[in-house]
Amino acid sequence: MTPLVQAEQAVLGSVFLDPAQLDHLSPWLRPEHFSRPAHAALYAAMLKLRADAHPATTGKNGDPIPLSWVTDTVQEAGTRTRGLTASYAHSLISACPRPTHAPVYGRMVLEGAIHRSVTQHAIRLHQAARADAVRGGVEETVHHAQVLADVLADLAHRWGTEPQPVTPPASVTPSSQQPQSVDEQVLADEEFLLGCVSARPEQLLDVVDWLRPGDFADTGHQQIYRALGALHHRGEPIDQLTVLWETQRRGALSDGTLDAERVLRICDPLSFSGVAEHFGEQVVQASLVRTAAASARQVRALADDESLAPGRLIGYALHALGPLDEVRRRLRAASGTEPAPPRTGSLPAAAPPETRIDAARSRSRPYATGASAPMASAAPHAPAPDRATRRSPS
Repeated sequence: MTPLVQAEQAVLGSVFLDPAQLDHLSPWLRPEHFSRPAHAALYAAMLKLRADAHPATTGKNGDPIPLSWVTDTVQEAGTRTRGLTASYAHSLISACPRPTHAPVYGRMVLEGAIHRSVTQHAIRLHQAARADAVRGGVEETVHHAQVLADVLADLAHRWGTEPQPVTPPASVTPSSQQPQSVDEQVLADEEFLLGCVSARPEQLLDVVDWLRPGDFADTGHQQIYRALGALHHRGEPIDQLTVLWETQRRGALSDGTLDAERVLRICDPLSFSGVAEHFGEQVVQASLVRTAAASARQVRALADDESLAPGRLIGYALHALGPLDEVRRRLRAASGTEPAPPRTGSLPAAAPPETRIDAARSRSRPYATGASAPMASAAPHAPAPDRATRRSPS
C-alpha cells in the first residue's frame, strides 16, 4: 500500500470519527482529488450529507457521533460506486492515526492529486501535438496547452500559492530528450521561405516581427535565416554569394551544418517564388507544435518526480510552458489577430540607417580600373544620429 492510499484512508477515517473536520477540508479538497473511486465516492457522500444537514454534522463539539453517520455515508456512496461495505468504513476508521490531523492528511491527498493531474494533462498535450504534427494544424495543441495552464492555475490556488513561473535549478531540470522527427513538408516550407526572402529581400520585413531563427526545425535553415538578417541589418546586398559568404563567416560551413551547394540551391532566385509571409506562418505553426511536445515532455518529467513539492512543481511546470506561450503570441501576430510581441531576439524589423547602408555599399562597390581605393580621412567622423535599430540574429 502506497503512502498516498494510506493518506486517503486516514482523511476519510478522520471525518468518520469527527465530521466537523469537513469544515476544514471542504473549501479546497474535492472528491476528484482521491485516486481510488471508492474513496472519492465516500468523500462525495460525506459532502452530500453535510449539505443536507445530517445530524452528525450539525451537533455541537463534544456530542457523540451517531452510528447512522457511517451507515448513511456508505449507503450514499453505494449509489456512486459498487462494492462498499460498512466493514470497509470501519477499516478506514482504524487507519486514522489522529482525527485532528485531518487537514494534514488532506494536503497529502491534494499533493498526490496535483502530481497525477499535471501528468495526465501533460500527456494529453503531447498527444495533441503529435496529432497536429500529422494533420498539419494547431487547434488541438493550442486548446490542450490552455487547459494545462488553467489546471496549473487552479491547482496553485487550491494549494495556497500564486501561479507564477519559477526557473528550476539544474539539479531538477529534466534531461534533454532525443531530437524530434520533422516532416518533410515542414522542411520544404522552410526552404521555400528562405528562397522567397533571398529572391526578394524586401519580404524579410513582412515576417521579421514574429519569425525567429529558432522556429526553423533544421539548424542549417536557422543559420541561413540569421545570415539573411545580418546582411539586411548591415544594408549589404543579398544574393546567393553574399548569403554563402555570411554563412561561412558564421562557421556554418566549417562545422558541417551547411555546405556551399546546399546554400546556393536554397538561395537560387530561379528555384522559388511566392509570398514569404504565407510560408513564415507555416513555419511558426510547425514550431508551435514542436515546442508544445517538448514542453509537455518536460512537464511530465517534473510531475513524475514525487520529491517535488506541489508549489515548486506548479512553478516549474509554468516555466516549462513559457516558450510555448511565446510562440503562441507570435503565431497570433502572424495571423494578424494581435500586435507582434516585443522583440528580445535578433532580426531588425525596419530598414537600417542610411549611413550604414551607404557605408556597406561603398565597401561592396568595385573601383574603376587603375583607380586606387579612397584613403580613410584623418579627420574624425561626426557621430551618427541616434536611430532605433535591432540586432542581427547572431
